[in-house]
Amino acid sequence: MSLQNKVMEEIKAAMKAKDAIALESLRAIKSALLLAQTEKGAGGEMSDTDEIKIIQKLVKQRKDSAAIFKEQGREDLAEPELAQVAVIEKFLPAQLSVDEIERVVVEIIESSGASGIKVMGKVMGMVSKQLAGQADGKTISGIVRAKLT
Repeated sequence: MSLQNKVMEEIKAAMKAKDAIALESLRAIKSALLLAQTEKGAGGEMSDTDEIKIIQKLVKQRKDSAAIFKEQGREDLAEPELAQVAVIEKFLPAQLSVDEIERVVVEIIESSGASGIKVMGKVMGMVSKQLAGQADGKTISGIVRAKLT
């Protein structure tokens, strides 16, 4: 079953359950996927990695918004954003632990012979490609930076 079909099934279930937050989150996913498909030069079909990137972007947007709201003391606005994150994250592959990410980073650094912060971009690219959708870019970046310095 494609991601869009899964989202449509979840939308139906959220409508029946009258779950406003889930419904809003699922509609955001559906909208983002449709926009990406109809973009100029998109060709209509999307790969799984493209779909994962879109969902990761939606999660990141909501986490950033929640952080800003919390910073400003607006817990009433931060809570719905975090609730949406929980709904959207269901469509991402299982996230790796920090230890598992560290293990992959060390393997890639050793196999490529990378050393020094100058090659961080190259290492980040290889790690991100291997862990597509399984780890947050910010977490990967922090681990790569720590291992290269």
